[in-house]
Amino acid sequence: MNLLFELLRQPSISAQQIGVDKCAQILKRQLLDYDIKATIYETKGSPIVYGEIINPKNTKTILIYGHYDVQPPEPIEAWETPPFEPSIRNGKIYARGVGDNKGQMLAHVFAIKTLRDLQIDFSVNVKFLFDGEEESSSHSLPEFIKEHQELLVADVLYNADGPLDSTGRPIVYLGNRGMLYVELTAIGATQDNHSGNKGNIVPNPAWKLINVLQSMRAGTDGEVLIEGFYDDVRPVTIEDIRHLQEQPFDLQETGRVIGYEALDMSGEEYYEKLTLTPTFNISGLSSGYSGTGQKTVIPSEDKVKIDIRLVADQDPDDIYRKLVAHIQQVDPSLDIVRVGASKPTRTSMELESVRQIISSVHDAHELQPIVLPAIGATFPGYLFQELLGTLSLLIPYANADEDNHAPNENMDVELFFKGIETTCHVILNIGK
Repeated sequence: MNLLFELLRQPSISAQQIGVDKCAQILKRQLLDYDIKATIYETKGSPIVYGEIINPKNTKTILIYGHYDVQPPEPIEAWETPPFEPSIRNGKIYARGVGDNKGQMLAHVFAIKTLRDLQIDFSVNVKFLFDGEEESSSHSLPEFIKEHQELLVADVLYNADGPLDSTGRPIVYLGNRGMLYVELTAIGATQDNHSGNKGNIVPNPAWKLINVLQSMRAGTDGEVLIEGFYDDVRPVTIEDIRHLQEQPFDLQETGRVIGYEALDMSGEEYYEKLTLTPTFNISGLSSGYSGTGQKTVIPSEDKVKIDIRLVADQDPDDIYRKLVAHIQQVDPSLDIVRVGASKPTRTSMELESVRQIISSVHDAHELQPIVLPAIGATFPGYLFQELLGTLSLLIPYANADEDNHAPNENMDVELFFKGIETTCHVILNIGK
């Protein structure tokens, strides 16, 4: 646990470039301490930490992906204990990054130590790629993969990230949704103005944003109104629906965990919306004064941040072009900045390696895992599929209420050790 706490104490906020380089150095030293050959590769952004255990006699290789960068901890006042001072209470470890992704990432490293301590041979090469800017769209990763294709050759890409099901049942995700992240800015006057003295005279840029937002998404059912937005969405098949219907689902527990007890949908609808349906979300909206009391002002500038989750066969480049065309038609005065993008992935459940991993998760938890087409979130698995031809899977190790990206992020101590056990099973089964 000391190694994990050391890593959690080190801030590594890629969005603000706080502590990332130092965290990479700590992580490299930890790998070396466990006799894992380790190297830091500098990039145009955050460093990438690479490790490997190679035996030329082994015929299979697993590439384990994780990320050591974390989300900003704000709002600090909402944390019960400081975000970078890890603590244990009620069977949970609390710290920024413990679930996303330092705890889940280090579970793989501890798995290697466990197998060695038990003197259990594993007939598979193990490679580690720990990303330093996953929370910032992994901008440097494509170039790194292109430059180091031989180094990263593997049979399967394995990533432990995200939460288990609300019932505590393990999940195997066969892919992930992609994402397009944009920021829109509306400009009014060159300065803020008194809303009485200059009302009806100076335009309020907030109305520009409201107008364009309403034009892009229906308020009734959330349908995205951008022309051509759904053109390339992979059709949902009868087999997809049948598979989703077979997955266990607890409506009340799911509502409780996410803090929305008014949730009202079937398991089939829940999983379809979460894995096979794109989204259009407002991540942040800033306009004028939002402090205590009143301040009558016409703001000079307003911003909105939008994240669009994409499903199989949608291309963020294509969606961005369609988004820009739509906005320019509605209000060409808006400034549009493309902040980040990632493509979706989907892996077939019929592949041998996939079945081995599903079996490994079952063996570790002694429960049949939920198997879903994609996680609703995003990780750069598409880069490994496109550039290396490596299939990718994502298996969460953290608890459903881990509160990643939120104050009081946490991970169950029991699930941390269960993650170590799961990785041990995966390494041994892939070796078979």
